[in-house]
Amino acid sequence: MSNNLRCTHCGTTGLEPGFVEDAGQNSRGYARWIAGALERGPFGGARRWGKPTWQIDAFRCPNCAHLELFAGTRA
Repeated sequence: MSNNLRCTHCGTTGLEPGFVEDAGQNSRGYARWIAGALERGPFGGARRWGKPTWQIDAFRCPNCAHLELFAGTRA
């Protein structure tokens, strides 16, 4: 993804790339976006079986600190 992204809050370009960490049990170290409404499994966790997942890429505006999130990479 290009670093020439524009902040949707203040319009600044040159957003800083980063990531949103997922530190939960069985985590891969980064947050994921999963298509569809949240469904709970028998033990209360989110059902993910068979659903496509996407890594969440985060960009921070150096001017106003607004975060822009994109689900652009298949996890």
